[in-house]
Amino acid sequence: MNFVLPLLALLVVLALFSPGVRNHRTWQATVTPLASIIGSGFLVVAPLLGHLMGRDAWLGMNLIVLLAYGIGAVIRFNIAEVEPRMQQGRLDGAGHWLERLSNLALSLAYVISVAFYLRLLSAFALRGLGMESDLWADLLTSAILAIIGGMGLVYGLKALERLEEYSVSIKLAVIAALLLGLAVHDTRTGFDLSSVAVVDWSHAESWRVLAGLLLVVQGFETSRYLGNAYDADLRIRSMRYAQWLSGGIYLLFVALVTPLLGMVEGGPVDETAVIDLAAQAAWILGPMLVLAAIMSQFSAAVADTVGAGGLVAEESGHRIPEKKAYALVTGLGIVLVWGANLYEIIALASRAFALYYLLQSLLALRLALRRSSRSWLQVLFFLLMAAVLLAVVLYGKAVG
Repeated sequence: MNFVLPLLALLVVLALFSPGVRNHRTWQATVTPLASIIGSGFLVVAPLLGHLMGRDAWLGMNLIVLLAYGIGAVIRFNIAEVEPRMQQGRLDGAGHWLERLSNLALSLAYVISVAFYLRLLSAFALRGLGMESDLWADLLTSAILAIIGGMGLVYGLKALERLEEYSVSIKLAVIAALLLGLAVHDTRTGFDLSSVAVVDWSHAESWRVLAGLLLVVQGFETSRYLGNAYDADLRIRSMRYAQWLSGGIYLLFVALVTPLLGMVEGGPVDETAVIDLAAQAAWILGPMLVLAAIMSQFSAAVADTVGAGGLVAEESGHRIPEKKAYALVTGLGIVLVWGANLYEIIALASRAFALYYLLQSLLALRLALRRSSRSWLQVLFFLLMAAVLLAVVLYGKAVG
């Protein structure tokens, strides 16, 4: 397996790097939301769910993926229905302010998440080199932010998408090897769950943490702000593809890793936990996951930079072009890296994402109610999404 898994990863990388895939517009439009969804959360979700729910970890992952897909349906509705009204000046005052408030919440969340992803990347990379230092981590994070912002400023969206494509392709290749390694291990051991605890997760605190885990699969909303590059139909379709692919990966990964979750009970929930688990299946997966960790943080940060740049351009009425918006977002990220403890304020980003989804749900609900051919099933769906997201905003416990 230590030979087969790197070979499989190499084959997947070559397939994803082929011109037919790289230059396909649907794949290009899918990369940004996919990169953001399979971000740093992928590294911590299984150990965290193992601590929280024990053998029921897969059930928890199902609940998170289903809720995220429901919220994705809200965003897709707004792409199809709200955007044309905004462009034609037909969105009423209340709808306009809901959109502005939600964009403000998302802008705050994006700036924090970009800096946070890259700060984690730097800390992880430096720890691997034996150079743990807050100063070096801040310097490395600032340098990476400057590179991303500079490329966005000079070359624009396509250059940032290329960065995403390379990092996402490498990450997906490692994930393919990881899933195969875990599947072979589980087959050999008979999917033995005897070492995994049966946890009572019915108490309120567990539900609060589970609600906070929604942020693990955040990122599909980036499709909402790629309107300058892709039409609405393509963004709606590619967002679905990104959610289907990422949801399948999360569910399969958590299911396959569950027999190993007993190894991390009582231990810290961080990136190294999943690396230690994977190494039990094949030692080569340890260093491969280190690479995946770095790619995850980087691609998620680039994806959120793209989303934030599109958002700033839209909110400014394109007085701030997207190229300059990318530089502005990364510049604010650098200020944040040096001026705040990101581990303390990541809770703010978590709530800000949930608030954005809540406001988008209210916007969709308002529009659905005002349509002459309203669907009451659709109205009830948007109302349910708004109620669940309000609970997340008020009671969700941030994972970060």
